[in-house]
Amino acid sequence: MPRSASRPPRWYTIPARVLLLTFIGTLLTFAVSLLLGILGTIVISAIRGHHPDMTLAYRDVALPIAIVAGAITLIAALITEIRRYQQVKALSAIERLS
Repeated sequence: MPRSASRPPRWYTIPARVLLLTFIGTLLTFAVSLLLGILGTIVISAIRGHHPDMTLAYRDVALPIAIVAGAITLIAALITEIRRYQQVKALSAIERLS
């Protein structure tokens, strides 16, 4: 039975994967928080009887939430990818020995 030749892990894939995950996570968080901010702005404006100011949804809701979520996503993705790299590296070394 032939063994599959697996490539050893490469460290330079970590930053690429972390940045991609951070960008996607931040973008999704911005979109969802913007939607909720717009809905909240419309509801509050309807209750108060004013015209809705949509810049508040961007400036005061979506942007701060996206920045915080982006920072959290960056840290979580970095930790996850470093752990994954170390695990794959150890498994690759074990595979070479056997």
